[in-house]
Amino acid sequence: MRAVRIHGVSDVRVDDIEEPQPGPRDVIVRVRRCGLCGSDLGYIKVGGVAAPAEAPFGIGHELSGVIEVVGADVVGIAPGQRVVVNPMGDGNGIGAGLPEGAFAPLLRVSNATLGGSIHPIPDHVDWDAAALAEPLGVALHAVHRSGAVSNDRVAVFGVGPIGLGIVFFLKRAGVSSVVAIDRSPQRLDRARRLGADHVIDAASEDVAAVLGDLHGRADLFGWPTVGTSLWFESSGAPSVLPLIVGMAPFHARAVMVAVHPQPIAIDWKMALGKEMSFITSMAYPDEFPEVIAAISEPGFDADAFISHRIPLSRFDEALAIARDAEVSAKVMVACDA
Repeated sequence: MRAVRIHGVSDVRVDDIEEPQPGPRDVIVRVRRCGLCGSDLGYIKVGGVAAPAEAPFGIGHELSGVIEVVGADVVGIAPGQRVVVNPMGDGNGIGAGLPEGAFAPLLRVSNATLGGSIHPIPDHVDWDAAALAEPLGVALHAVHRSGAVSNDRVAVFGVGPIGLGIVFFLKRAGVSSVVAIDRSPQRLDRARRLGADHVIDAASEDVAAVLGDLHGRADLFGWPTVGTSLWFESSGAPSVLPLIVGMAPFHARAVMVAVHPQPIAIDWKMALGKEMSFITSMAYPDEFPEVIAAISEPGFDADAFISHRIPLSRFDEALAIARDAEVSAKVMVACDA
């Protein structure tokens, strides 16, 4: 079968490999959709997860599909079930340095358990919406970690797929003022569609001035501040976190979701004076059931997240589009085409 694998630094190929075979505790999933993630792009650039890998490995971890084969010792999972896969569940690391990756027609999930790596989805949830479960899990975990409450005044820097998910779950939780900030007009349009109360085009507007107009202004020890109480950094731009520290008011919370490969200098004297809280958020230890409930609701707008749908046979095209933030949001790959 055809499968996308990384062979080295900036070396990604669609290879012919053997179909996976299950052990007694494994299942085989026939992959229908798999989203391209920023971490996939990072693994390609590095040639591995944190450093170049010694052997080729598969990528792709945002998937939906159908149970094809079930190992003899697997309980509660049956062929034909429509599912999403938690790629970190049951000790797996699908698409993150192990041989298995979901940009392929078939995927082996090791030590599979119901509610661990394998989560059933309702029949009415289409494959594209279902494959959003993993990135939406990242977004929901960030919202959970933030402790957001309804009267928070929130700024979300970077509304790629994760930032869009943060906007979605903040509004779903009843947060009254959510501002999306990006340099891409099409992504800001998507944030509006998902409920953002205001958007700021950082390429053409003064972010501090607009936030001050929206959330109020104050002065702390001679530092001008805005009244934004909760900040999310999901852009990955190294200038954003220092900008947040510079604008934040007393007792502001800042949630770091984006991966920054290089250290970032922070004015810790200012952060100390403001008694800021810095919260990091990664993955989705408990979020899959709540995400599946959200995407199962009538009116869930998967198209607000998905900008392109491309077959696996045109993976190079999908990759090129995903690298262009001006035109892309979530690029969804059809692994059965």
